[in-house]
Amino acid sequence: MDRIYPLNGSNSASTALDASAQKVLRNSFALLSLTLLFSAGVAATSVALALPAPGLILTLVGYFGLLFAVHKLQRSGWGVAAVFALTGFMGYSLGPVLSRTLALPGGADTIALALAATGVALLGLSAYAIRSKRDFSFMGGMLMVGMIVAIVAGLAAAFLQIPALGLAVSAMVALLSAGLILMEVSRIVHGGEDNYLLATVSLYVSVFNLFTSLLSLFGIGSSDE
Repeated sequence: MDRIYPLNGSNSASTALDASAQKVLRNSFALLSLTLLFSAGVAATSVALALPAPGLILTLVGYFGLLFAVHKLQRSGWGVAAVFALTGFMGYSLGPVLSRTLALPGGADTIALALAATGVALLGLSAYAIRSKRDFSFMGGMLMVGMIVAIVAGLAAAFLQIPALGLAVSAMVALLSAGLILMEVSRIVHGGEDNYLLATVSLYVSVFNLFTSLLSLFGIGSSDE
């Protein structure tokens, strides 16, 4: 929702807005750090126990069900528990992907490289959005349309078994995820997102998609060795 601020007001309103945005930003990245560590722990446990993949239907039901819970509980203390449940579930779904990657030649190096690239991208894009103070919310519509196209193309690549299309989809999702990180941090900075739980989930999902896409891209190189 658009916000209107007085043109002739004192600096106190601007200062309060900045302080509010800083609080949301600080809380979002603090919770994001905790959820990433928790998710990584769940994924590592899944790999160690060789847990089976949840399957497409269970993954979709679990993801959207827990995402609905986060939105429903966003103003409640239970919202934090819902965020950890969602990110933990996504960590569990990541475990089998990591197991398959580790089975490839140089799989551990592939995971480390994807993890490092994701971390650099998250920090770099976040720093740019904060320091530049540019409003990237205009990218929202394009990014959402792009992600829908990527999902459809990804399903087509899976059912038709077209590796080249799958590679293109991974590259596309990686770029879209980077754009979504930039946009979400920008929204927080400009007061467009005032709930740190929702901001955390948005950033986490973008980081998750970026990591898995890079893992797929780098894994193709490993499998060809």
